[in-house]
Amino acid sequence: MALERVFECPRTLRRLRSGPIGKLLEGFCSWLLEHGFPRGTTRKHLFNLSHLNEYLGGPRSVVRQTVSLREVEGFFRAYSLQCRHRRALEGYLRRLGYSVNRFLAYLRESGFLDSLPRQEIYQPLLDGYLQWMRHYQHASEGTLTVRSHSITQFLDWLGPEATAEGLSRLTAQRIEAFFLSYARSMGRSARRSMQSALRTFLRFCLHQGYMERPLDRAVPTLRTYKLATVPRGLNDPQAQQVLRAIHRNSPGGRRDYAILQLLYTYGVRGGQVRALRLEDIDWVQNQILFKASKQGKDSRLPLTVQVGKSLLDYLQHSRPSDSHPHVFLTCRAPYHPLTHSSSLSAIVERHIRAAGIQIPSKGAHLFRHGFATRMLHQGHSLKAVADVLGHRHLSTTFIYTKVDFNALKQVGLAWPQEVH
Repeated sequence: MALERVFECPRTLRRLRSGPIGKLLEGFCSWLLEHGFPRGTTRKHLFNLSHLNEYLGGPRSVVRQTVSLREVEGFFRAYSLQCRHRRALEGYLRRLGYSVNRFLAYLRESGFLDSLPRQEIYQPLLDGYLQWMRHYQHASEGTLTVRSHSITQFLDWLGPEATAEGLSRLTAQRIEAFFLSYARSMGRSARRSMQSALRTFLRFCLHQGYMERPLDRAVPTLRTYKLATVPRGLNDPQAQQVLRAIHRNSPGGRRDYAILQLLYTYGVRGGQVRALRLEDIDWVQNQILFKASKQGKDSRLPLTVQVGKSLLDYLQHSRPSDSHPHVFLTCRAPYHPLTHSSSLSAIVERHIRAAGIQIPSKGAHLFRHGFATRMLHQGHSLKAVADVLGHRHLSTTFIYTKVDFNALKQVGLAWPQEVH
């Protein structure tokens, strides 16, 4: 039995097997071990879920074949209140939530989760808008994801009025009130994204007949100017300091060092590093391929000695033996690629802090900005920088001329002659 592979105490085994989800915990234990979870981690997950077992009923309760999502959510709310009453640490609740989410993943995969998803009142509106964006505006899937996130916030704010009938009563004042309240706490990019999303959504509503007059112009215009800011990046001594501070005596350290070497050496985006596959590294020709992102261009670049060594060190000694084609995987089971941009940003931020560098932004883009600035300082042309960065249009690279006066000469206009 799977539980005997993790626990030896008969009392603990009886406690886990009693109650309504005892059989499910047996299967969950087997699932964790099959996915490569260490025995210690498996033991912690099962201990945490014993509270769910008690919440659903005592030892004499009917054995459950399924669990509903509503029951799991009810348990977590009740237990969270109980722990807060006892002044439990937030860290424990976070670990409990992690165990619950793992259990839900097992239930979904095994078909034991009786999920009753709540249908939001605005869901038909949102689905129709995304469909309209896809077919009439030819929006990419990435754009649709961003637009969906923005419009969901607006519809949540509308509440019961987030229906086709409610939109017919929408006024310019309410649109302005929402946008201004949103803009107060958000940065420039988020404000611009919400501005675009709202305007396209209101045009969609007019097109569908939910509104009698156009309200897209009711969205305030908060002026932002292209090239108004200076790119913030790590200079070369700072980047080297971050790389030196990484401890490479652990699997996580070797992986992180290889990731930051790629960011430093090639100035690629974090998404390109996360998407890197084993087949993209050509060891025979000493080349590495970074697939295009943001509608840019693919970049096939020489594989430097330093990058090659860091990748080999990670692949040979630290990368889990897994069938995923991606180069970089999580360090803990279940092993999977770094699917979210926040995971890579967290890695970069952690090592910047460890190196003792104080800088306002701590994302992966710092290495990209620093790389472009280094190239300009070394005398490379804007065209060369744009090619390496994968920019489709040279105008995208102009922002870096603001940190290099010599590069400004390439875009400066000749002084007009006086005409008599």
